[in-house]
Order: sequence, then structure tokens, then C-alpha cells
Amino acid sequence: MESFEWHDMLKDPLYVPVRRSTFSLALRLFRTTAGTRTVAAFTSPLLLTKVLGSGHIWIRLSEPALRSLINDLGVIGIVIDPAGTTNRLISRSAS
Repeated sequence: MESFEWHDMLKDPLYVPVRRSTFSLALRLFRTTAGTRTVAAFTSPLLLTKVLGSGHIWIRLSEPALRSLINDLGVIGIVIDPAGTTNRLISRSAS
């Protein structure tokens, strides 16, 4: 597991789409055009809404915290501000 300093959590926050389940929130996973699993993160809630549309809930995380969450999910990485997609990202929820 990567280590990070607490002050890292305060700088450059990422806004990460999640879905609400019965007792918790779960990361929304996506697939790239090549079909690999990834996480989309945004540098502002406005950019998240522009790409995914309105009505999506999100959480604010630092990049090290997000990397720690996806470490064991078989996700290849984080796509930050994926604005140039031809179609909307294909959504998959983390289990």
C-alpha cells in the first residue's frame, strides 16, 4: 500500500463518481475504449457534470487515497478529466 502524508489529502482534490448502495458508497468503475477497467476522476464537480451529466453523486478524494482504494480492484489506473471521449464512459460499479 502506498503511503502518503496527511497534507497530501488537502491539495489537488479529485471529484470521483460513486453510486449509493444500501449501506455505503461504491466507486463507479469505467472501461476505456480498449476495454480495460479504470476510474474516472475530475478536477472539479463542473467537469464531472459536463462529462457524465447531472444527477451523479461524487466524493472528494486525494489522488493517493483514490489509488489506495483501487489498489486491489484490478483497475489499471485513473483517468483524470476524461473530456475527449467519443461516447460517455461505460459505467461499471465496484463490488
